[in-house]
Amino acid sequence: MPEAHQFACSARTELDGIIYFPRMLDKIRLMEAGKLHPELHQNLGRGMDLWLCQFLGVDYEELKAKVLAGASDQEALAWAREHGVSRPDYERAWFTAYMKSRGFRDDLSDRLAERKKEAPHTDREDILSFMDYIEADEGRTL
Repeated sequence: MPEAHQFACSARTELDGIIYFPRMLDKIRLMEAGKLHPELHQNLGRGMDLWLCQFLGVDYEELKAKVLAGASDQEALAWAREHGVSRPDYERAWFTAYMKSRGFRDDLSDRLAERKKEAPHTDREDILSFMDYIEADEGRTL
């Protein structure tokens, strides 16, 4: 991997109770700087990025524009809350569980099984969800 290419922060990172938000913003900034690992390019604005934006009730491209205009993580979250959907604590808890468990006995289970077999370091029984897969694939511990 060229030194300039980087993975974003952990998918499990939270900001003010919103899981994955810092990773999505990190990916946006790294892509703009030309440093985002190529493996992450195809899913920008898709997959977990899309699910998070849907949960927040904001458009990915509009949020991306705010981030690229210089908004900090806190400022981007404040913007999303102002322009998106207000969620009670129980919905945030539900969403966190949803994000952490995608790929475990659901409609993405077969896709996760395929992805795990792509490399020896991810073909493991302890990888039960896509969040687990991301952590292992990017060299973090589960």
